[in-house]
Amino acid sequence: MKGDPMPELPEITSRAREMNKALVGKKISSIEVLQPRCLNVPAGKFEAALRGAEIRAVTNRGKWIFAETTRGWLLLNLGMGGEVLLVKGKTLPAKWRLVIRFSDRTALSINFWWFGYVHYVPAGKLGGHAMTRSLGPNAVDLAPEDLWARIEGRRGGVKAFLLDQTRLAGIGNAYVHDILFLAGLHPRRTLNTLDRDDVRKLAAAIRDGLLPSIKKGGAFYELSLHGKKGGFRKADILIGYRENEDCPTCGAKIKKIKTGSTSSFICPRCQPLKVARGATRLRVANGAKGARSARRGSR
Repeated sequence: MKGDPMPELPEITSRAREMNKALVGKKISSIEVLQPRCLNVPAGKFEAALRGAEIRAVTNRGKWIFAETTRGWLLLNLGMGGEVLLVKGKTLPAKWRLVIRFSDRTALSINFWWFGYVHYVPAGKLGGHAMTRSLGPNAVDLAPEDLWARIEGRRGGVKAFLLDQTRLAGIGNAYVHDILFLAGLHPRRTLNTLDRDDVRKLAAAIRDGLLPSIKKGGAFYELSLHGKKGGFRKADILIGYRENEDCPTCGAKIKKIKTGSTSSFICPRCQPLKVARGATRLRVANGAKGARSARRGSR
């Protein structure tokens, strides 16, 4: 695995659950901002809006964390990765971008590896937040019939669909390879070739590809709220980032292929590429036409 992928649904769900358990009831006493560009409002306005607020609940939608407070919403997106750490006293990690201090002398230290967002949204205005209002439902929450309703009538690629956060939220390039493998779908497969049974298998694969990591606190390259590494190890990955290794199902060699602007890892035997019937007929017709032309040219 070259570099560490950005946090996805398992990591963000784990952080939100940890924060909900540890932060609810805490009152914000002050905020220190080292990187103002991560905010959606000026730093002074951000602190004034949240100073004195009490944390009510913490949830997540896809890769966004939503902390509801008595004075509005605190939204967090770790972007390419980072740490959200609960620390005691005045001791802070070596790297941080924003610190939220609480009245009990604990603090929430937020760091981004590359870029991220910490936004404030007033109470009752969450629907107007541009970066989260169009998010689809959490990927693991979709029943097969709901997933079918989102796929039926569409013609794009299945991998692009899974990565589109407006369709379903939380899947990225770290987990999508195993999800498609579990569903038996080639990443270049188009949505209009899927039947209800395919979608039923895909819905199950989404859950089977994400829930094991959620249960283990997310991937090993991310830290928990309390500074511990996630329990989902590389050994838990089925085919993602395992080029030239044996498929765990059939033993064929795992291949790395280009899919648009990204790469995909597939088992060529377990994930055959199927195309729409019309496209197949068109290719056959074009092939026959080309063969006839070649014959005429050789006379």
